[in-house]
Amino acid sequence: MGLIVIIFLICVIFAAIYSSHAKRKEQALIEQVTSPYRGESSERNVILELLKMGINPKAIFHDLYIQKPNGEYTQVDIAVATKVGIIVFEVKDYSGWIFGNEHQKYWTQVLAYGRVKHRFYNPIAQNAGHIHTIRKCLPQNPGIPIYSVIVFFGNCVLKDVTYDTKNTFIIHPGNIMNLVSNILTHPDANYGNKYEIMDLFTKAAQNGNDPIIVSSQINSAEYYGMYKPQSTYRNSFTPSYHFRFRIFRRRKKFW
Repeated sequence: MGLIVIIFLICVIFAAIYSSHAKRKEQALIEQVTSPYRGESSERNVILELLKMGINPKAIFHDLYIQKPNGEYTQVDIAVATKVGIIVFEVKDYSGWIFGNEHQKYWTQVLAYGRVKHRFYNPIAQNAGHIHTIRKCLPQNPGIPIYSVIVFFGNCVLKDVTYDTKNTFIIHPGNIMNLVSNILTHPDANYGNKYEIMDLFTKAAQNGNDPIIVSSQINSAEYYGMYKPQSTYRNSFTPSYHFRFRIFRRRKKFW
């Protein structure tokens, strides 16, 4: 019996060491793109999946604050520059059942067997707004393909979600690699000036280090969401914002 206990303890120790090593390795990967404390963990998990499939870390941009023509900012979770175009990720984290379609302004999250409902802004429309802003900022790259990918993390079921918008995809995290691999089989994009894209995304990522810009974007989002339907669900989570200043050197070829 004593030998079995010793063997068990040795296995537990080795498992803990392996797990710790794997986490450090993953963190080192993520740090090629962003701070391990920036954004949500689900966003960093998307970045990790992209890196594991061989996407160049210099082509991945996280937590971007892009200035719109009216001076306000829009926040983009992740943008990836590829040879076939730009992939823009909107990352959600929900449990329960999800209902909605591309034409509805708000979608519905259903919890507690239908007793609790929470409405949230249509993520297809939300990401379409991000893409619209990106296009406005890229006059030298008109018409390049931009793919909208909404990733639902959490223990949620897309119970009744319908859409038919071109180059738009709604997936769970387990489908990230397959979807991106499929997108990368599309014809190469006809870029006008790749450095214009690089400069836009690099500056937008830098903006995320500026508390004034981040606060401005949050206030703007709250203002435009003031008429959002009230929810029967309340979350006690209080967000915290972490800023880590990084030096962004001029990027050379990144896709």
